[in-house]
Amino acid sequence: MIIDTTYLLPLIGIGIDVDLFRALIEGRTKRRVDLGDLAVNSITLSELQALGAKRGISPSRVLRALDVIMRNFRVIPYYEGAVVRYSYELRKYLQDYIDCVMVATAITLGEDLATEDRAIHQLKETLKSVYGIDVYNYRELVG
Repeated sequence: MIIDTTYLLPLIGIGIDVDLFRALIEGRTKRRVDLGDLAVNSITLSELQALGAKRGISPSRVLRALDVIMRNFRVIPYYEGAVVRYSYELRKYLQDYIDCVMVATAITLGEDLATEDRAIHQLKETLKSVYGIDVYNYRELVG
């Protein structure tokens, strides 16, 4: 499963109501998802750094989070050919290019996407019928 940046925020000390990692560790998910099955796009690492800098989070904390991500998740390059091609194709559906990259990563790997992004959720049916991927949010995964 590809996870969006939102779910990584606790790793740099930003509290969120949709803490997917905690739910996974505590076994509270409706759907079986192993931590080892999670993947992120490398652009997420840049987003995380930018959010950390914007919120005044120390570089050492951000670096620890990045290290955890790199050691524990598959990191898919944003510049991988199929990701780029699908990202451009998805521009007809989504205005935010970063959102296109997230969805394109899921399409490229043929995996589901976990995100809280409303614009992506509005496309759930299209993404399922055209690309064969499912999109979930925290509530759908945890309850």
